[in-house]
Amino acid sequence: MTEQVHAQVEAIYQAESRRIFATLVRLLGDFDRAEDALHDAFRIAMEQWPRDGVPANPRAWLISTGRFKAIDAMRRRKRFETGLPEDEEQPQVGGADDAALEREDIEDDRLRLIFTCCHPLLALEARVALTLREVCGLGTEAIAHAFLTSPATLAQRIVRAKARIRDEHIPYQVPGRAELAERLDAVLQVIYLVFNEGYSASSGETLTRPDLSGEAIRLGRLVVELLPEPEAVGLLALMLLHESRRAARTSLEGDLVPLEEQDRSRWERELITEGTALAQRAMAAPGYGPYSLQAAIAALHAEAPTVSQTDWGQIIRLYDRLAQLAPTPVIAINRAIAVALRDGPQAGLALVDAILGRGDLEEYHLAHAARAELCRRLGQTAEARASYQRALALAQQVPERRFLERRLRELSDHTG
Repeated sequence: MTEQVHAQVEAIYQAESRRIFATLVRLLGDFDRAEDALHDAFRIAMEQWPRDGVPANPRAWLISTGRFKAIDAMRRRKRFETGLPEDEEQPQVGGADDAALEREDIEDDRLRLIFTCCHPLLALEARVALTLREVCGLGTEAIAHAFLTSPATLAQRIVRAKARIRDEHIPYQVPGRAELAERLDAVLQVIYLVFNEGYSASSGETLTRPDLSGEAIRLGRLVVELLPEPEAVGLLALMLLHESRRAARTSLEGDLVPLEEQDRSRWERELITEGTALAQRAMAAPGYGPYSLQAAIAALHAEAPTVSQTDWGQIIRLYDRLAQLAPTPVIAINRAIAVALRDGPQAGLALVDAILGRGDLEEYHLAHAARAELCRRLGQTAEARASYQRALALAQQVPERRFLERRLRELSDHTG
């Protein structure tokens, strides 16, 4: 019986701990205090539930137990510091009783927590670290490993972020309608950054990190569930459509497989169906933005049987609209590649050279790789080699470096 209850507690921890933590942050007003309260509550559950039985509402029980355990600790600390008797100078914390916890829409607390962790006053790297730690519950070492930093550095980043939240009195709340767009964009930026690091790691031995992209999709689903704004829906669609191609993007040896060489039968149709439906929903709503447009582009790629049968004209039109909303050099490069696939490599190369000529993407290895590929297709071997070598000098990811080295060998074999 005891083992069964312990297994049930473990299952509840896996399913509910971050929801419970989010509510404890609101009730206690402090991240570290809430973390201690969370672990105290589950420790007490392990001790009491085998004897007393699992309560009818385990989540409310755990929140109430953790909250009152924290309040008791604060009272003891206050008495020790001031020497006052127990009924004097009591700290005011929370305010919800068990009945109130039963009625609360606790799901809102997770959304409040996300907006707090992603507040624009925090540095972007701090937002990412804090969100993965406090919303997703990832360990410090796992986050540090994912972003190629030391656990000590990552821990300090989280400590400083929490201190900033406290010192700046950053409110634990979902912003009002007037500031929602700006604040939601900060949340989506964090989620997309986490996804990108998982979908195409910036460096390291592997092309992808499924654990990170999976966490980003989980966060994206949560935001859409709690706040179904068009751009939140668009970002979720974009992530699902990209994720659908993961298995086909690498060979069995872990080498990069470019889009035109991918086995499209390995693309996950369920993710494509869901992502396409979400992209259509986002684009049909007023207020769609860059994420929705990128999702619409990804959906056109996903629906095409081959590269040659892709609707490049429609993709270019979507890139034109995207460039109006987010005129970045990377979007310009992606549009140039689409032009090359519709109008031929010479047309694409002229656009890529113009972008690189402005110096916008001189340190961006994918821009040089794109130029190299277009030169290769035009038979401009010397130009292709120089651009591949430049891309290789900038690339940090091992599978991408192997791909570029292979292209360089192929050029040598061809000219030899």
